Amino acid sequence: MFILFIGALIFMAGFFVANASYNVSRYSGIFKIAGVVILLLGIVSAGVRQIDAGTIGVQSVFGKVDPEVLENGLNFVNPLAEVAIFDTKTQNYTMSAVTNEGEVKGDDAIRVLSADGLEVVIDLTVLYKIMPEKAPNIFKGIGTDYKDKIVRPITRTRIRDNAVYYDAVALYSKRRDEFQTRIYQTIDKDFKSRGLILEQLLIRNINLPESVKKTIESKINAEQDAQKMEFVLQKEKQEAERKRVEARGIADYQTIIALSLTERQLQYESIKAQKELAASPNSKIVIIGGKGNMPLIMSDK
Repeated sequence: MFILFIGALIFMAGFFVANASYNVSRYSGIFKIAGVVILLLGIVSAGVRQIDAGTIGVQSVFGKVDPEVLENGLNFVNPLAEVAIFDTKTQNYTMSAVTNEGEVKGDDAIRVLSADGLEVVIDLTVLYKIMPEKAPNIFKGIGTDYKDKIVRPITRTRIRDNAVYYDAVALYSKRRDEFQTRIYQTIDKDFKSRGLILEQLLIRNINLPESVKKTIESKINAEQDAQKMEFVLQKEKQEAERKRVEARGIADYQTIIALSLTERQLQYESIKAQKELAASPNSKIVIIGGKGNMPLIMSDK
């Protein structure tokens, strides 16, 4: 539009110059030709719009929105049309209690009331994108600021609506995944009706009141102590069983030995020992016929 404006000024300047002195009026034709050329260039450039990758364009002429979207690349449009650019890539909207982490500066976490009346603080990130074919309807019905008009209020409202079905401790622990699935389904339905696709809902953090946190920590510590004691008792039982098996084995061994040592066996073992003693090079005095026919061995040193 700026080029059209400049071309029009130069073209009009050619008429004013024609009524001036001879030295100036002779340039009147040049001004007119230059003005026409610039006007033509302006019309051509205004009629060609480049749409970058990952975006689409929606054109409107005097408030009337064209239902056809402009795809990536160069597009020929009405020179008088205004083109609104929509991002079709995955976008994210974060609401966090940490300053400078979310879309809104400061504490922007979602505060909800649980079923047991406790305030729970939730940090959340929404991953979404627009449906390209719905961009004209979004432009007509919502505008380009759909993030603030749709994404933020719907997400915060649906989380508060669904949190009332869960106790604070359940949200923090065992029913967290169920809660995330539930709010995903409700938000996804609302987004689709407005031309948006909910890709993922990420619950980043759930903060409970300090009193509830201490209660949970005490319970966890008690459970860990109970598990530790159970492990110790199990280990002691296993050790007692091991000793019982060992004692039974020793008793069985002694019983077998006692039954197998007959008088003849003892005599045989005695004769073997005497033979080995006689063959020994060590100096000794052996007296045969001791008590129980056992030899009496004395050193001669």
